[in-house]
Formats: sequence, structure tokens, C-alpha cells
Amino acid sequence: MTRQSFLSAVAVLALASACAAPDASVAPGAPGALDAASFDRGSGNAPLYLVTLQDDVRDVRAVARELGVRGNFGIVAVREHAARGFDAVIPPSAMAAVRADSRVKFIEADHVVTLRLPEATAKPGGGGGSASQQTPWGITRVGGAGDGTGKTAWIIDTGIDLDHADLNTSRNCHVNYTRSGSADDGNGHGTHVAGTVAAINNSIGVVGVAANAYVCAVRVLDNRGSGQYSWIVNGVNYVAANGKSGEVANMSLGGSGSNATLEQAVSDAASKGIKFSLAAGNDGAFAGNFTPARVNGNNIYTISAIASSGCMASWSNWGNPPVDYAAPGVSVLSTWKGGGTNTISGTSMAAPHVAGILLLGSVRANGYATCDPDGNPDPIASR
Repeated sequence: MTRQSFLSAVAVLALASACAAPDASVAPGAPGALDAASFDRGSGNAPLYLVTLQDDVRDVRAVARELGVRGNFGIVAVREHAARGFDAVIPPSAMAAVRADSRVKFIEADHVVTLRLPEATAKPGGGGGSASQQTPWGITRVGGAGDGTGKTAWIIDTGIDLDHADLNTSRNCHVNYTRSGSADDGNGHGTHVAGTVAAINNSIGVVGVAANAYVCAVRVLDNRGSGQYSWIVNGVNYVAANGKSGEVANMSLGGSGSNATLEQAVSDAASKGIKFSLAAGNDGAFAGNFTPARVNGNNIYTISAIASSGCMASWSNWGNPPVDYAAPGVSVLSTWKGGGTNTISGTSMAAPHVAGILLLGSVRANGYATCDPDGNPDPIASR
């Protein structure tokens, strides 16, 4: 990313590897995915690997099939649009041959990720709607609500409350890569993100930055806010396959360290003209040590969090690059599962402010964050 912009609740990498290939229930015809039955392979102790192929490989499915037959392993999922390659339970006896194949760019083991709210807001209160529409302070700080009618935001998260009266979920675009039953949000985090991006301008709840825009649930985290990198990477592939240039994807999730597969996927999708807003993370540390926050490139923005005073939150990750902008992330009111609203904090909440701005056009700076620990204040994002 260039010097331009993560989440109120950022996902952090768990130390355990995934013990089995994910059981993903995906929308009919979801690109890059085999049928749901294909996602239950191997024993409970069999690790899943994400294989990314070289850029010049034309027929990803044919190569995946050939390597699987040769190594006697099943293909769990195929990605043809971002981090082009496949997921598979590869036995130790076949691993060396797969790694040595000239068509293979890199291989990574799958891992678990889990959402983590900043400590001060780790147990947010329940929902409950408002009698009349409110404009959250963050919406005002970034330039107020604009009209996002007809535009589309892809929310790569815990799903979205698909029946929420204050969200436009009417586009047939939702997909689920978790073991949970649907793209509907059982956690609340994804619904909160969606509301900041695009809550409808009406007489109830809240209003979003790009009010009235379509919000598409790309569910990659379960009801507990947990998931696997394979789910997230395949979610990004889905957006790359179905999104259009000028549309926006929000990723208020991530993990510590790096993940070449996920980072390749984000870069590939962004190269198609889809703009990505990434939460910087909630560890009060250098954002370059977290993924996908560390990704730089055109159409990619990493976002730190400020309070209403303009002071960067003590738990917000920092450092530019990779951080491009700061945005409101403390005590943010937005939509919540069950049809109501909720107030929570994190760079998870900051990133969707910028996602909404990007749907409406370009981001501009309106002041600079104070309390920035790196001594290089992040510009505050605005319409």
C-alpha cells in the first residue's frame, strides 16, 4: 500500500495447527470450492496444507488433480482467482515431491485464527435497537454519511445478520466457508462491521458511511469468532472471482507473523481493482508483524484506530508503512446480530469506516492522530 491505511476486534493466530480439513458449506457454485462433502477428508490428526502455484500455471484444477493422483491425496478446495492453487491433506510420503514440483510456488500448513477484542471491550453489552436513527460519532468524523446505493461491500468476517432491517443484504452474494450452517452471523462482529460500512439511511438504528450499499457476507469465522486460514484464503478467492473493480472488501481479522498464502490472495484480489481495507490489529505493536495488515500494494489500505479525541488507542497497532490511515475505532456504535445495535472497540471498527469511504471514492486526510507511538502520526481518514 502507498501511504494510506485493521479492527476493533482483530483475529490473532492461535498456536495450534488445524487438525483436520475444514468442512465448508458454500453457496452453490462458489468459485474455487468443491462440493461440501469434499471438505471432510482424512483423519482427525491429518493436517491441511495450502498449496500456491506459480503465476504462469494456466489450468490450476488440472495441476491439482495431477498432483493429487500422483501423491494419492484428496483435493479439498481449488482457488483459481487469488493465491491460485489448492488445499489438500498431503501425506508425509508425498510432501517432498509436491514441494519439488516446479509448478509449486509455496506450501503452508493451515492454522487456526480467533477474534480478540481489546481488553477494555472484550465483553461488550448486548444489542437492542434505537427508537430513531443515530449517526455514530465515527461516521461524522470521517465526513458524514454518503449515498452508497447500488455499490457493493464484501465483509470477510463472521457473517452478517441477513435479516437485519438496517442492512441491505438483498444481493445474492453471500457465502459460508465455516462449519456453521449459513452465512448468517452468529457472533455479531461481522454485522457490526457491515453497519459501519453501509447501514441504511432510514428512521431506525444507525447510518453507515456508504449508506444503503449492498453488503455481502463472506463468512470465514464461526460463532465463536474462530476460523482457519484456509477458510479466509478461500473467502478472498471468492471475492476475487465475484467482485468487480471499484468494489470494496473489508478484513477486520488477522494473525501474528506472516502468511504467504493469505498475503498473496489479498494482493491478487486487489490487482483486479477490488479495494481492501485491513484492520491493523489490537496488540499495541508494530502492524508489520501481523497479517494481512502487513500487506502493501495498490488498492490495499491498513487502518489504525483513534478515539473521538483523535488520540490513537493504546491497543491499536501502529507504524507506517504498513498503516495508511487512522479511523474511529473506540466506542463505535453499529448494527448487531438479532436486529439491534451494539457499541464495541477495535481496529476492526476502524477499518470499515475506510471501507465505506473507498466505496464512495478516494480517501483524503483530515488531520493527524495524536498519541501515535512511532512518532510519525497517521493521517485521519475522511471522505
